[in-house]
Formats: sequence, C-alpha cells, structure tokens
Amino acid sequence: MQTENVNLPITVTVRHESVTDSLRDYAHKKIEGLNLDYPRIIEAKAVLDVQKNRHIAEILLFCANHIVIEATTEGQDMYAAIDETIDKVARRMRKQKTRLMKKRRPHRNESIRYIDESHFDESVLDHPEESETDPEPFLVHKERYSLRTMYKEDAVMELELSDKPFILYKSARRDCLSIIWRRKDGEFASIDINQ
Repeated sequence: MQTENVNLPITVTVRHESVTDSLRDYAHKKIEGLNLDYPRIIEAKAVLDVQKNRHIAEILLFCANHIVIEATTEGQDMYAAIDETIDKVARRMRKQKTRLMKKRRPHRNESIRYIDESHFDESVLDHPEESETDPEPFLVHKERYSLRTMYKEDAVMELELSDKPFILYKSARRDCLSIIWRRKDGEFASIDINQ
C-alpha cells in the first residue's frame, strides 16, 4: 500500500490575502500525507479564505470512480483550520472505503457458515503411502463444561451470544439433560437425554 500521493496535482488558492510559501507548503504537505488506500486521489484543490477574523479552509478531492470528497472548516487560525479539514477529509475517505467493503461483502445466505475440518497427527505427513485407510483424527482441544439448570429459551439466548457450537444444560421443565445447537440452515435443534 502506498502511504503518500506521488506527483499529485494540488492547487492552493488563497482569497482576500496573499499566499505565502509556508502556507502553500503546509497545505501541500497535509494533502500529500493522505493515504492512498481508497479512494485513489486524482486531483486536489485547497481554497483558503480569510474574512475579518475568520479563516476558512476548504479542500476538494477528485478521486477515482467519480468520487468527490469535500470538507470545509472555519477557525481563528488558518493552520488549525487546514488540520481540522484534513481530519474531516480522512474520515470521509474511510467512510467511502467502508461503504465499498460493505457492498462487496457476501450476504449472510451466500457465505460459508460451516466447514468440516479434521486435525491429524504429524506422523501421517511422514509416511502417507504406508497407511491404506484414512488416518484417525486426534483430539485438538479439551474444555471443561459446567452443567447448569435453565430453560430452553435461556439456552438459545446463551447460544446466540456465544461462539460455542452447542449448549449442554439440565432442563428446568423436564428435569433431564438437553443439548441445543444451531443447524446449518440457521435454525436451532435440541435433543433431550432421559436418564
């Protein structure tokens, strides 16, 4: 990722006052410092206006894909107004990137929700031709599970709020063990285990 704009055409216009080299260089440096992640900047214009005790900084960015980003700030000092305007422009650029990412993100129904995976011991990798049958997977992670008494509605709520694949609980209504899990179609299923 490129972190600075190279050879970016920047026009700095000052109204009601003569432009100084330090002010022009400061505006150039700030605009060139905007990162190029998205959207790509094609041309930039900065309009600096001085009226009585008001300093107004306006920055227009002409970007790829016909995106125009504009921000204006008014302040007591021109350098502070430029800084604040650059912050606004950077926020708007991030918003554009977020909109693009949301648009390209797959919808819930199109995304892969469950993938079957198996873990094997390293010995399988050493001599794969010797084993004629599929190797046996080994246990990856052990976890202690506390058994709680609750209603099915509470178990569904806990499952929705956690990353667990299932909830094992003692049913408060039926006084038996129950397992509830989310099926591949998004619905919930449960099994009661009578003792």
